[in-house]
Amino acid sequence: MEAFVFPGQGSQRRGMGKDLFDNVEEFRALEHQIDALLGYSIRQLCLEDPGNRLKETQYTQPCLYVVNWLHYAQAVSAGKRAQFAAGHSLGEYNALLSAGVFDFLTGLRLVKRRGELMAQAKNGAMAAVVGLTPERVSAVLREQGLNRLDVANYNSPLQVVLSGDAQEINKAKAAFEAAKAQMYFPLPVSAAFHSRYMAEAASSFENFLLPIEFAQPKFAVMSNVSGLPYPPNSSSTEIRSSLVKQISSPVQWMQSIRYLVQQGVRTFTELGPGDVLTRLTKQIQNSS
Repeated sequence: MEAFVFPGQGSQRRGMGKDLFDNVEEFRALEHQIDALLGYSIRQLCLEDPGNRLKETQYTQPCLYVVNWLHYAQAVSAGKRAQFAAGHSLGEYNALLSAGVFDFLTGLRLVKRRGELMAQAKNGAMAAVVGLTPERVSAVLREQGLNRLDVANYNSPLQVVLSGDAQEINKAKAAFEAAKAQMYFPLPVSAAFHSRYMAEAASSFENFLLPIEFAQPKFAVMSNVSGLPYPPNSSSTEIRSSLVKQISSPVQWMQSIRYLVQQGVRTFTELGPGDVLTRLTKQIQNSS
């Protein structure tokens, strides 16, 4: 069996989507509506990145959503099909789109607002810890009194991302180096995503989502919040609740991939720029 996986923030790069914008018929039909909704040329921003805006969350998220969709549309037109879909953070919206939970433009409106709200959060930071298990990372946080940090991403058996107070992110470096982490490096973000510090953004996003109706997924889509599939009969209320929680909850990527492997998935097709999820997935598979 096969799963489509869609990357999130961190995979963006100038030039992404090259050779796809002109070759995906669905995009050409919607390009004017996309640009009107966003207020800028998605093609120009992805390919040229004027003003170096592609790294800014309010621009990153819509751009990745569109480029992930271009990769998906190309794969489908080539005859590829999957029985499962999963996306890392922002990528979950592409997974839900692929399962018919909402249409493309509705999803674009969602990620545009999500990116704007998340970009408004300030004074937070994130860092990746490589070479320690999630259990060991939690122990170091506890032992060192680093109680202003949360685990944001359980990415693989030996990669965890921390999120929280910027000063404490910097302070934690020495503690994790002493604990023999292979690497500890801050991420180029401006806020503490997937942590308690995103509660205000999540609350505002909940209000934005209230009038939106969601369809039941046509096949299994993994939830970042639970690390398990959305129930096949998920209501709009249940989907809305999960998308709100996702902003301030850790991404359970490792649990999601382990679940899919247990279901018999052997092929993971990454649809988006880069191969970050492909590499993480191999690490998870090799540890199972």
